[in-house]
Amino acid sequence: MNRIKMVCIVALAGYPGIASAEQAVSCGGVAMLGAAQLSCSHVEPKASAQLCTFSWSLHTPNGDQRIAEGSFLIAPGNSNITVYQASGFDSALSNPIVICRGKDTK
Repeated sequence: MNRIKMVCIVALAGYPGIASAEQAVSCGGVAMLGAAQLSCSHVEPKASAQLCTFSWSLHTPNGDQRIAEGSFLIAPGNSNITVYQASGFDSALSNPIVICRGKDTK
């Protein structure tokens, strides 16, 4: 079983003094037995809703590689939300890459 836990990274390139923001979303993905699933939770109660994008390289049973990608909005308090689910994959070729940033919900 291939379990991966990713943390979302927020960084500003070239801006001194900014390294990263507080983790607000935690994600994990698995690909096995013919299917793939990516689930995420909003883990920082003081953080705003998060707008996230993901990219994930997956392997099909016939030997092809497919890239799954998309975006989602996750509000504070939401946990174990399935943000991607599909069949036709037997393994992951890479860890899912999930990048999030805060979204003003006003």
